[in-house]
Amino acid sequence: MTSNKAVMHDRFGDVGALELRELPEKPLADSQLRITVSVAGLNPVDWQIVESAELAEMFGISTPAGFGNDFSGVVTEIGPQVTRWRVGDRVFGGARGAAVASSIVLEENHRSLRRTPDSISDLSAAVLDIAGRTASAVADALAVQPGETVLVGAAAGGVGSILTQLLVRAGVRVIGTGSASSFDYLRSLGAEPVDYSTDLKRQLIELTNGSIDAAADLYGTQVALVALELGAPAGRIVTIESENPPTGVQAIGGADARPGAIEELTDLIASGELGVPIAAVYSLEQFAEAVAFQRSRHAHGKVAIEMKQL
Repeated sequence: MTSNKAVMHDRFGDVGALELRELPEKPLADSQLRITVSVAGLNPVDWQIVESAELAEMFGISTPAGFGNDFSGVVTEIGPQVTRWRVGDRVFGGARGAAVASSIVLEENHRSLRRTPDSISDLSAAVLDIAGRTASAVADALAVQPGETVLVGAAAGGVGSILTQLLVRAGVRVIGTGSASSFDYLRSLGAEPVDYSTDLKRQLIELTNGSIDAAADLYGTQVALVALELGAPAGRIVTIESENPPTGVQAIGGADARPGAIEELTDLIASGELGVPIAAVYSLEQFAEAVAFQRSRHAHGKVAIEMKQL
């Protein structure tokens, strides 16, 4: 029996519990397929699940558990009743609590499993599931119009990098918060950078005369609260990481993405109209370094893990 390398943990509360293990590959059920993972993409929710048993329970995850969600790869085995997929198909999607592994097993009709377009790299496809759906849902919720000014908090992160490009493409003036080290990166996305660590309200008044049409807070509620103070309309301020957002602020997540959102993003990527910025790529054996970098919240773009040694 062949083996599978996977990042696993037996307890919640500490990402230090994560370890790389070698596991036997189990036989497939009739409706399952085995995917050899090429690349896995990391998201904050991945390590948040490891740190919180309550959050893990919300996602139906119990120990022993795997790690990660986003992935790309190739179908290498199918069960006898599988008709939708063939061995050799390139695929991508999300496998909650399982993706950081050399292979994964999914049901044929797994809701997020998609074909990888020929013109999209495994690396780009592997980081799209959560960040892409979330950015698309936020953009839809903001309902921007050309010429508007939109404040985006944590604009240099994985979701922010995609969202900023979508807003700029829609003809919007984007003011993006970040650290001083991210300013050149934010400008490359088309945003005007402001430093979140100084007087954010004052900076925005100087840049916009205090006129903000909408805001997306992608980390906490600081940006949402400032947008409210500046009079941004209730209902046009969203947050993605607050369980109890302030009054007038809407909580949005990847689950709110409309059907076809990911396909729209892959079309934009294929045509060169949307970039998928990658902050760093690690090997599977370097998973702990990858998690530490992602947890630092200083990654400009997405963090990925390749299953082969670099």
